[in-house]
Amino acid sequence: MKVSTLRSKFSFVLVVLGLTTAHSGGVAQQNWPQANGPYRIAGTVVSTAGAVPLAQTRVSIMNVKNRKDVQSVLTAEDGRFEFHVGAGKYALHGAKRGFIAADYNEHEQFSTAIVTGAGLNTEELILKLAPSAALVGKVLDESGDPVRQAQVTLWRDDHSAGLSRIVRFRIETTDDRGAYEFTPLDSGSYFLSVTTSPWYAVHPPSIAQEGMPPAAVDRSLDVVYPPTFYEGATEAEDASPIPIRGGDRLELDFRLIPVPAVHVFFHTDQKPENGYQMPFLQRRIFDGVEIQNPGDSQMVSPGVFQITTAPGKYDVSLSGPGTGSKMMEVDINQDRQELTPSSGEALSSVSASVHLPGDETQSPQLFLMFRDPQRRTVAARQVSGEGKVDFGEIPAGTYDLQVGSPDGMFSVARISSEGRDTSGHTLKVTPGSPLSVDLYLVGGSASVEGFAKRAGKPVAGAMIVLVPKHPEANRELFRRDQSDLDGSFTLQNVVPGTYIVTAIADGWDLDWSKPGVISNYAKNGQTIVVPAHAEHTVKVPQAVEVQPK
Repeated sequence: MKVSTLRSKFSFVLVVLGLTTAHSGGVAQQNWPQANGPYRIAGTVVSTAGAVPLAQTRVSIMNVKNRKDVQSVLTAEDGRFEFHVGAGKYALHGAKRGFIAADYNEHEQFSTAIVTGAGLNTEELILKLAPSAALVGKVLDESGDPVRQAQVTLWRDDHSAGLSRIVRFRIETTDDRGAYEFTPLDSGSYFLSVTTSPWYAVHPPSIAQEGMPPAAVDRSLDVVYPPTFYEGATEAEDASPIPIRGGDRLELDFRLIPVPAVHVFFHTDQKPENGYQMPFLQRRIFDGVEIQNPGDSQMVSPGVFQITTAPGKYDVSLSGPGTGSKMMEVDINQDRQELTPSSGEALSSVSASVHLPGDETQSPQLFLMFRDPQRRTVAARQVSGEGKVDFGEIPAGTYDLQVGSPDGMFSVARISSEGRDTSGHTLKVTPGSPLSVDLYLVGGSASVEGFAKRAGKPVAGAMIVLVPKHPEANRELFRRDQSDLDGSFTLQNVVPGTYIVTAIADGWDLDWSKPGVISNYAKNGQTIVVPAHAEHTVKVPQAVEVQPK
């Protein structure tokens, strides 16, 4: 069962009813009025750290088919809770200050719903809550002194959109002790980076300007701190992941080492009467592109800019009045490199008209993303209410167009440009050519329902994966769920097509998005076809056999 929408509903209902946990400590047992029913949902809330029972925890249940049907209690001193309910399927949720709120058997955005009336034991449940985690440390310079006002960025491996992406999660600035702190954090895989400049750095012009004497500066002061990732890497691709579990308190210090600054000379072909525009640098960091602030930029002669920065891999772009925009990918690794627009590749302006499926009566909120072959997001824009989107200027290349929306699941089914139609969601952008395309979307209007079993018995908590045909080219068509207590599952917002349904026990740490990984399980799954214009439910004809990880 997917928990994201249920959790937002829980939060809303509990706030309205005054059942938040702000004063959970020292409050006597408070039972929300119980519904009459012959079945019991009962159990114990424990900490994942030592399985200690947690008293005064707010435990709530919600009827999955009637989300206004919510009950809530506080646990007793032994962590016990109990509800009396009718037959049905219920989401079970726990929250306590100092712990990460969670649903029953939660993994990522999925959990196991409790099913009553099916002959299952629902009276000895264990609801586990993990203590909040913290990530702390100090940023120190080469002498071991604290670095103040350094920007520390926490990145997270995020699966919430159904895509595995490393995204910026939070930013903190070091204090006078050079210290930073990220808390509270839940379990997951994180990355850390630090950017700052040496307080003593001086960057003189490498070319003496006309009428000015050469700058007399100690070259040992002409240094920079390269962007630094944990642990010690200066490129995102070499960064080490930081696994965090509930209750962890990790102390990770950074020791910044200055390196000689590199001075790059960029010769523009802009005409003086049109004015000059400073080139700017971008670095590809994880799944995105970050604009970099060089240590110093200045025009050292008409049409010649000097950029002072740290060594590394950059995208350098230049645009200005009367000139086309160009971008070049450069490994800046030596001082006094010279770059000209002729060594770059022209960018292309890309715009699109988005066409929704014919049965859409309202315009949903849509975001379109360009992802390169390395699965990095090169551009992302929101679609206007009129179905228009302007991506600006994009480097040449072949991209996957992916759609994100809080209002449902959509995929690009067809691309039309200059009277030519291409099926799929792959778009080729050529250098320096304005491109206008029509994108035809298909929506996920069907649900796929079934049961996960092993040797004929229901299996709860299995990871259910809906694998599309040609998975390497249809990453956005994957769907996942977690089997409920009776083994049932529902894969929502499925786009018409041919799929394989597979069930994996404890498969949550698998890199299931890689075709080479999931194919080992898909060969033992069940093939189903979701027909075009399917608007309701497609049943998996036989129980899906749960495979070991």
